[in-house]
Amino acid sequence: MRTSHIFRALPVQRAFIAFAPLFAAAIASPAVAQTSTPAQTDAIVLRPLSFFKVNDLDFGDIIASGTAGTVRIAPDGTRTRAGGATLAGNGGEPARFAGLGTPNRQVNISLGANSIFITGPGVRMRVRDFEIGSTPTAILSTTPTRFTIATSAGNYNFPVGATLEVGANQVPGDYAGTFTITLNYL
Repeated sequence: MRTSHIFRALPVQRAFIAFAPLFAAAIASPAVAQTSTPAQTDAIVLRPLSFFKVNDLDFGDIIASGTAGTVRIAPDGTRTRAGGATLAGNGGEPARFAGLGTPNRQVNISLGANSIFITGPGVRMRVRDFEIGSTPTAILSTTPTRFTIATSAGNYNFPVGATLEVGANQVPGDYAGTFTITLNYL
């Protein structure tokens, strides 16, 4: 005798069978979103009688007009203007340097040049009258200015400000340049 069985799936069974692979995939992999972001860490290990740049000289945002003007960043961070340059926002800061030397040791500090030019999309602009944040403040030049390392640990820092000459109708954009600070430990 031969027996045969005929199975007829019910509509609910068909729906379960159709969705079974989806349920299996959902159970197999959790629905948790994970992202990662790399971060950077820095350390500066100084050798004795050395220094480094902490931050750059930044004149901030400026609006030029039909008249030439100037923007000055003082070593204490004060930003002022003259002539046709208008200050925009609260940006701008002096350059800052730090280093390590011997307590009570004298150091000569000087510039590579008395003035530099920064370039961008328009006519270059001159930066002049670099000023070190000492007590009292002193205009820096290629002729060395002497100071004494006053802390008992030998660490020191100093800000440097300057004056930017903004041309009449200066083209908007980012302008950049470099200047060189030299320290000679005596």
